[in-house]
Amino acid sequence: MQTPINPFKQALRQRQQQIGLWLGLTDNSATEICATAGFDWLLLDGEHTPNDLRSLRDQAQTIAGYPGTHAIARVPVGDTALIKQYLDLGLQTLLVPMVDTAEQTARLVQAMRYPPHGIRGMAGSRASRWGLYPRYAFEANDQVCLLVQAETSTALRNLDAIAALDGVDGIFIGPADLSASMGHVGNPNHPQVQAAIDDAIVRIVRAGKAAGILTSDEHQARHYLALGATFVAVGLDTVLLARHARALAASFKKAD
Repeated sequence: MQTPINPFKQALRQRQQQIGLWLGLTDNSATEICATAGFDWLLLDGEHTPNDLRSLRDQAQTIAGYPGTHAIARVPVGDTALIKQYLDLGLQTLLVPMVDTAEQTARLVQAMRYPPHGIRGMAGSRASRWGLYPRYAFEANDQVCLLVQAETSTALRNLDAIAALDGVDGIFIGPADLSASMGHVGNPNHPQVQAAIDDAIVRIVRAGKAAGILTSDEHQARHYLALGATFVAVGLDTVLLARHARALAASFKKAD
């Protein structure tokens, strides 16, 4: 059997825009609800949530039951051992936060791949579905997808060098941390920050790589897509729940 093709990576290569949703509730039931919604991808966050390897595995398995929706996981830090564990769970696409230099990026490319093109460790036994594919070790390198987050002024200065590296499939702009790095803490909508984001998206696309970003503002999302961004998260499950729950309660409280 051939190792499964990574549909998200394939879509990025063909410059097909992919609309996603950020998941932070860490709950299988919530993940399944979102998996039925029709998003192209769902981001399982291992950086700013209490997710662990087991909860990520369970949610990824849930998403796998809904063809057309791809599970992406964000590691908490670009650590070689963590990347190996996330990939061994069966995840094919990883997002790595706080990537500032081409040298750091090159190490991540190596961590994602088996020798001779990388340093990913070989698992002696596989309980995940990859154990069913006899040529996984030979075919996995072509199917893993590396997305790196540029979210500091340093990263933007090094953006062209990062984008030039083979093995980087996409670059994701982190508005919140970028705004803090630029001196506008808590204000990603500051004109200077938005100008930097626009410029970064254009540069990433010009380099032939996929550009990504997260925003819950529909106007902003459509603006980034028009600039050429390929993978855009248009909301967060936590925000959706909070917003609609509060609105529902308020609609009845006002009647009292």
